[in-house]
Amino acid sequence: MSEAKIEKSWPVLEWLPGYRREWLTADVVAGVTTAAVVVPKALAFATIAGLPLQAGLATAFVPAVLYALIGTSRPLSISTTATIAILAGAQVSQLAPEGSGISPLTVAATLSVIVGAMLLAARLLRLGAVANLISDPVLTGFKAGLGLVIIVDQLPKLLGFHITKAGFFRDVVSIGRHLGETSVPTLLVGAGLLALIFLLEHFAPKLPGPLVAVVAAIAASSALGLAAMGVTTVGNVPGGFPPLTLPTGSLLEELWPGAVGIALMSFIETIAVGRAFRQKGEPQPDPDRELVALGAANVAGGFFGCMPSGGGTSQSAVSRSAGAKSQLCGAVAALGGLATLLFLAPLLGLMPSAALAAVVVATSIPLIKIRDFRAIARIRRTELVWALAATAGVMVLGTLKGILVAVLVSVLALAAQSIRPAVYEIRRKRGTPYYRHVSPEHPDDESFPGLLLVRIVGRLYFLNVQWAMDALLALIQKFEPRAVLIDCRPLIDLEYTALKALIEAEETMRSQGGLLCLVSLNHHVREMVERSPLGAALGRERMFFTLEQAVAQVPALLERAGASEQGTKG
Repeated sequence: MSEAKIEKSWPVLEWLPGYRREWLTADVVAGVTTAAVVVPKALAFATIAGLPLQAGLATAFVPAVLYALIGTSRPLSISTTATIAILAGAQVSQLAPEGSGISPLTVAATLSVIVGAMLLAARLLRLGAVANLISDPVLTGFKAGLGLVIIVDQLPKLLGFHITKAGFFRDVVSIGRHLGETSVPTLLVGAGLLALIFLLEHFAPKLPGPLVAVVAAIAASSALGLAAMGVTTVGNVPGGFPPLTLPTGSLLEELWPGAVGIALMSFIETIAVGRAFRQKGEPQPDPDRELVALGAANVAGGFFGCMPSGGGTSQSAVSRSAGAKSQLCGAVAALGGLATLLFLAPLLGLMPSAALAAVVVATSIPLIKIRDFRAIARIRRTELVWALAATAGVMVLGTLKGILVAVLVSVLALAAQSIRPAVYEIRRKRGTPYYRHVSPEHPDDESFPGLLLVRIVGRLYFLNVQWAMDALLALIQKFEPRAVLIDCRPLIDLEYTALKALIEAEETMRSQGGLLCLVSLNHHVREMVERSPLGAALGRERMFFTLEQAVAQVPALLERAGASEQGTKG
């Protein structure tokens, strides 16, 4: 293997030789700061997934170390996310329900290995472009749905009672029926810690609110004896280095459908976060290399009892804002997870379960971004419908099927946009060579007697050409022009079926004594037209380079065509 290929496989060999000594302090400080956010979230996400707390701490350590060696994003913090946790939790609860005799850790570890293997396979198949499979509006809706599901899931723990989980809306009804069983001490603990986290975020944003809440909860539990008051605590948390956990091949058949969804979300979230926090001058995260990094992190993590992992938004934001300069920051943060496992695990047993629920709720609320929904609505209401559909999909069908809904909605949104290409009349801005969409805002724009100027945007192919031709025919019937000038500058492709439709439109115009002309064809489309009967019918004289040229020359063509017709009749 060449040196270049080795460096490409191990990005650490790219950034480490160029590492600057002055970066070290910044990376260490940023790493410690990030760990203060990652550790309590790791505990919370383990709770979401229905796993022991040590699984969360292990996930904050092992995958992060692997990513520091192989990952391409400098500030990205790898552990797990609320999205991944709830998807993993759905698999764990299905295959390892209480009393089944199957270890939830074994299920999670096997799931992590399968997810990692799928990501590595995706790299071999060069599927890095799948990062763009779900549109931003749909992803916004999907995450909002997850946030609502997580909050409802944690409410009983905040209130101090238990319900049988039966789906989002049934759980809401069940919570309402059990409100009379609320434990006041538990509610006070949970509500107090939630308030503490939000107050710190508002008034002291540099402090790690979740960590402060966890420390305060442990201190209060120890000092006040909260367990004696009926407040449930976490209980024993095994410490020490993450033990070797062997995945179980017998679970492959049951786990692979869920693993597909988790792998997809892990990759999409990781790429999105890496791109979001990249600074000017830093290398762009490479999707194919990120597949390798995530795949290796998940496979290795699975053998140490980790849950599936991916890039986290809030912790990466902390890493960036704290001054991270390189992937070393992630490695330092990983050591925070390991230190907690080795030295602090016994203390975690004193933590009230309501404290973890408070942290989970506090980290889930930001998933519901009302501001983003409003922004989507201002730009295009259709995409707001897609976002709300994705939200509803998660709430009604559950998390795993919600992913399928999100992907399906994105595909349908793309199809809807491509099925209806923009076909509209254009006019010239008075006194300029610029042509634009007819609008009441521009009443003085110029039109030309006998000429209809039309612009077609996008790609014409068998699925949308009939709609485009119908729109064109409607304009022709409205204005009854002698010549139609189609501005093809925004037309990026012309499929065979669409080409045949244009041939028929040209023949119809010619039979009625009119002309159809094409303007501003790109090289690819022009070649297709010239190889077809349409090219022979139009000739060079009816294929123009600019609209100005067409507007100036078409009247003369119409006169010649009229004279020729009169001569034929004579």
